[in-house]
Amino acid sequence: MTLLLGGIAAVSLLVGGLGIMNIMLVAVTERTEEIGVRRALGAKKIDLLVQFLLEALFVSIIGAITGIVAGIWGMKVFDSQGFNTAINIQSIKIAIVVALGSGLLFGVYPAVSASSVPPVEALRRQ
Repeated sequence: MTLLLGGIAAVSLLVGGLGIMNIMLVAVTERTEEIGVRRALGAKKIDLLVQFLLEALFVSIIGAITGIVAGIWGMKVFDSQGFNTAINIQSIKIAIVVALGSGLLFGVYPAVSASSVPPVEALRRQ
């Protein structure tokens, strides 16, 4: 049962991470002109890298908070039906760390992609 639940959690993390990556890749594509302007005005690659990693982190934070709230709500629903439920603070901490780590891991590729766009090419794509 532990292996089954672990497998389900791993697939969920993979799907969530791919969702974050797709959201960030779309953001990079839509904001290519902004990236070009920022690079032309002197922004370094590291500035864009940090910007897009922070955006991925914020998306992960929103997902983590939503998941925790949904879990607590689900626990209350089960509790009202007569099932015994309990929340362990340690599991909430682990969930937050794993969600943020997953978001950062899957946000690296879009961030590197955004920071490596040459300014001239980005401005030309208008």
